[in-house]
Amino acid sequence: MSIKRKTGWLAMGFVMLAAAALQGCSSTSKGSIDGTAKSDTARSIAQYFMPGTTKEMTPDADGFIRRWLLLEPISKPNRGNIVFTDSYLRKAFDTLYFPNQFTVLPKDGEKVKVGPQELSWHALESKNFNVKLFRFAYGLRKEYYGVLFWSVTIVNSPQETKNVRMAVGSNSASMWWLNGKEAALLSGDRRMVMDDVVSSRLTLNKGKNIIRGVVINGPGMSDFCVRFLDENGAPIKDLTISYE
Repeated sequence: MSIKRKTGWLAMGFVMLAAAALQGCSSTSKGSIDGTAKSDTARSIAQYFMPGTTKEMTPDADGFIRRWLLLEPISKPNRGNIVFTDSYLRKAFDTLYFPNQFTVLPKDGEKVKVGPQELSWHALESKNFNVKLFRFAYGLRKEYYGVLFWSVTIVNSPQETKNVRMAVGSNSASMWWLNGKEAALLSGDRRMVMDDVVSSRLTLNKGKNIIRGVVINGPGMSDFCVRFLDENGAPIKDLTISYE
């Protein structure tokens, strides 16, 4: 075989190898894109929440409350979480975003208008002791950074119980009310730690008690956990939790 012909075959071989490599890259890229798209279309809250039911529910084995009405996130852009001082939070949380926000007992699927946003309430039961707000927003394809999350639940006590404390953890900052009165303020850029802030002594009324909370976050994850402790610091578990 002549040198000329051999050189031609070698050149053709290189061309074919280059084409195969390009096709492989294309296939890999396509697979990556398809995989991302498939993952994106599978976004759901099912891994972290169950739909709310009417069956009786009590706090979990450690006293944490897992049944909540959660409002889809309200847009509240923040470049970071270091701005969450007491004064900033009180102003942000005192702002009226929707009618009756400090008194409403919402229904599942009920809608509210917040500026241009139309948001829905969701009656849910958390699969974890900490209610994963980031996963709630992400799974519903809502904003999850620079947002406010409002939550409401009702705990029913078989008797009046004095000297209890509300124990809260949240990521990032938050404020909590019991029966319309402020119980806890968690300021600053913080991670969710159980019992991070414990309220002063409170009274659980016999019958219905309304817990209301709001969590604010800039970048990063968002979640919270809430339980009541008795005067000896033990979790209170003889409660039932309902939506109305």
